[in-house]
Amino acid sequence: MVTLKRLVLDVLKPHQPDALAFCKELAQLGPDYRVSLNVDEMDENTQTLQLEIRGESIDLGPIEEAIARMGASVHSVDQVEVLNQPDEE
Repeated sequence: MVTLKRLVLDVLKPHQPDALAFCKELAQLGPDYRVSLNVDEMDENTQTLQLEIRGESIDLGPIEEAIARMGASVHSVDQVEVLNQPDEE
């Protein structure tokens, strides 16, 4: 089975929610998600972020939905890390 272990996204978000609230909301989507965020650019209304999410089995769909609910948008998927493990019998 192939699972997504690491994901790096380029995200544009408004100033609110702040970085801590934004990361906490995303971390709650998976029992073992670790989320880190770097602000690459900031202007009067928005922030451009590099968002990294790590976990045992990341599901991109709910992450994209949560990002949109917070008023942000994914510009690109910049990096992915997947692992192919044999199915357990």
